[in-house]
Amino acid sequence: MWFYWVIGVIVLIILSSLKVVKEYERGVRFLLGKFSGVMKPGLRMILPVIHSWQRVDIRVKAVDVPDQECITKDNITVGINAVIYYKVSEAKKAVIEVEQFQWAVSQIAQTTMRNIVGEVELDQLLSERDEISKKIQLIVDKATDPWGIKVDNVDLKDITLPQEMKRVIGKQAEAEREKRAVIIKAQGEVMAASNMAKAANTLSAAPGALHLRTLQTINDLSSDQSNTIIFALPVEVLRAFEAVGMKLNKKKG
Repeated sequence: MWFYWVIGVIVLIILSSLKVVKEYERGVRFLLGKFSGVMKPGLRMILPVIHSWQRVDIRVKAVDVPDQECITKDNITVGINAVIYYKVSEAKKAVIEVEQFQWAVSQIAQTTMRNIVGEVELDQLLSERDEISKKIQLIVDKATDPWGIKVDNVDLKDITLPQEMKRVIGKQAEAEREKRAVIIKAQGEVMAASNMAKAANTLSAAPGALHLRTLQTINDLSSDQSNTIIFALPVEVLRAFEAVGMKLNKKKG
């Protein structure tokens, strides 16, 4: 009878020793507290008492970096929210070299973000978000490399400005647009004046061109019956009319 009890105990020990490591996991195994290897995906055996192990997920993790109040180089307080994408590249280091690597990565990302934002001005922070994100990613990746962590990307999701600063930026944008409108209008005036000068030179170079242009303008205006046209005749035409009138008077006399 005792024989069956022994067989049953051995079977239970064997069954409890079998562990399944999934494809996206690695198992860090210890033999009497000493590192003995990394278990790859599949069915693995962990002997009770003498063996211990820890699962490590090697998939890419997207972790929110908590909102941070940062002061820019030009002494403006902004709220920044970011997300960091990283994965475990070496399971052994992630377990042995650092305690709770998830928390450690989050802390170093927050510190790095505050430091980098403090080195740039507000305008640069708003216009060069990709470059700043890349800089944060490189620094965090270098700092976490001894822990077996690979940082793939860091994105600045949101930058919150104080209400007073939003109003100032709005006024600045409005003034900038007004300046652009004035410049464009002035450029248009310069182009119009240049074209008018060219047209005047062309009309003056051809005899009778100015009269034809005047008649064409009058014809265009005549389509609207409400317009009253006052036409100034050239001096030569008036003198010709005067000469004709004098001849008619002489004939009558």
